[in-house]
Amino acid sequence: MNPKEKYEGKIEMRKQKGFSLIELLIVVAIILIIAAIAIPNLLRARMAANESSAVSSIRTINTSEVSYDTTYPTVGFAPNLVSLGGAVGVACVPSSTTACLLDAVLANDGNPAGSGKSGYLFTTGVGTVAGGVNVGYTVKGAPITINQTGIRAFCSEEDAVVRVDPAGVCSTTEAGILAFNPLNQ
Repeated sequence: MNPKEKYEGKIEMRKQKGFSLIELLIVVAIILIIAAIAIPNLLRARMAANESSAVSSIRTINTSEVSYDTTYPTVGFAPNLVSLGGAVGVACVPSSTTACLLDAVLANDGNPAGSGKSGYLFTTGVGTVAGGVNVGYTVKGAPITINQTGIRAFCSEEDAVVRVDPAGVCSTTEAGILAFNPLNQ
């Protein structure tokens, strides 16, 4: 091989562009390792955000119940969430059946029905009734899918203390709610 041929061969080698299959496989493996580490952390962060939103919603419902009781003393506390809010997509006119104290998504269990808010479904119930007046209420926020949209459930009653059920279920009775520990936040 003469020197000219050696020189042309080197130029030819330098013209090759791109990555080898081994190099590409190494890069893909590194990306998969990073994804395997990041995705579980992302899911845990999302569940924590859903739980924070649920606690905030329970507190908002508690405040709305007190306002409702003050505004409509002949009714007492609201019998359901729709009474605290109003219908979805309709102008809200304050009354004892649509008090306009909650946003329509929270008051109507999401839109469409059953979709909840931030991975949680919320329900209220009438607690103690005295003389035809609702003197008690219960509110519950439970994850739509336990261990996917949230882990814990949150509930409260007329004392407005947010309580936690680590199993993600929560009770709908006043006595059952009082059995859970208060939220430490």
